[in-house]
Amino acid sequence: MARAIWNGAISFGLVSIPVKLYSAVSRQNVRFNQIDSVSNTRVKQQRINAHGDVVPYENIVKGYEITKDNYVIVSADDLDAIAPKASRMIDISDFVEEDQIDPVFYDSAYYLVPDELARKSYVLLTRALTDASRVAVASFVMRSKQYLVAIRPIDGVLMMSTMVYADEVVPAADIPTLDELAETEILDAELAMANQLIDSLASDFDPSKYEDTYRQEVLEMLEAKAAGEVRQLEHHADESDAAVVDLLAALEASVEAAKKNRTVETDSKAQSA
Repeated sequence: MARAIWNGAISFGLVSIPVKLYSAVSRQNVRFNQIDSVSNTRVKQQRINAHGDVVPYENIVKGYEITKDNYVIVSADDLDAIAPKASRMIDISDFVEEDQIDPVFYDSAYYLVPDELARKSYVLLTRALTDASRVAVASFVMRSKQYLVAIRPIDGVLMMSTMVYADEVVPAADIPTLDELAETEILDAELAMANQLIDSLASDFDPSKYEDTYRQEVLEMLEAKAAGEVRQLEHHADESDAAVVDLLAALEASVEAAKKNRTVETDSKAQSA
């Protein structure tokens, strides 16, 4: 059963809508512990200073490096004095068109769920955002941290995504050689074939068709090892070993393969219908 991680209210103008915050994503990672291969026991992590001594937790303070090995020490009181003021409000400041927000700004996603007495105002905001094709940009504080967020209607409910700030996005111009791409020459025939390949693979997005096959293989391997079985792993050829082929020929072959796969998928769906 999902549990709310924050309680507060959406605020815009004179309107306040009490809501609860639920995580919209549950990461399915395979977590490993560090084990001593000799004693087969857990390895504990310790805080060691430059002299090799173990540092008690109560002796550890925060430091910000301003020059090499030169730190400004910051206390908890220093940070508390400038911490964002605790608030239970998600303050909407703007309503913008969704396509104006580059996906690179989105971070973690959450569901906003209304209190029972706030359902009407919640549904009203949801439908108004849908009709206007707008996204609410807001800010709020959770666990002493201030967040920039986007609130958008998804299938009749409000989803809130935390966002990175503008100065946290790395401009493409800062990446070496990317500015040279505009000088790359592309033949008309190559572009036409590439467009044909895109058309042959065009479809509606169905997230359920994509699976983390590596995670599944890891889990199957762990189950087998726990049961005392030995699995023979397949060798995957290194892509760097592949022969260099003509770009246009590769595109043509890809188009043909895509057409055949699409035909197989269509026949399979027809038989199962």
